[in-house]
Amino acid sequence: MSRAFVKESEDTASEPELPERSISPHRNLVTPSGLAEIEAAVRRLEDELAAARAADDKPSIARCQRDLRYWNRRRASAEVVAPARGHGRVRFGSSVTLQLDDGTQRTLRIVGEDEADPATGKIAYVAPVAAGMIGAKVGDRVATGAGDGDILEIR
Repeated sequence: MSRAFVKESEDTASEPELPERSISPHRNLVTPSGLAEIEAAVRRLEDELAAARAADDKPSIARCQRDLRYWNRRRASAEVVAPARGHGRVRFGSSVTLQLDDGTQRTLRIVGEDEADPATGKIAYVAPVAAGMIGAKVGDRVATGAGDGDILEIR
């Protein structure tokens, strides 16, 4: 049969094209452990892509390829920032213990955007809370998004 009479949908994948994952306009600062997480993501996705190709799973192939493009770009642009020790001020990579107005204590670690996980206390350096703490020292009062808090400790 002539190719002219084949429906286009029969000739191409019927899956919609996945949108690219957006890349932040900010510098890609990462902690050493953040870089290790990026590299682990690349390795995991390469394995998933190989498995998807072996299974001829087109949607999984497309997802893995898209995610690999994202993580390879993030790895290529990563700027590893070694932790500042004994500086006395909040910096990228610092863990900061705050005494909140309600009496509770909360420890936040300032990390790269891809490392951020607010549920575990890791906040991106570009987040307003982190930006408000950068440069502060023990005893300073900072806005936390849920009120104000006093910095008790910087590690």
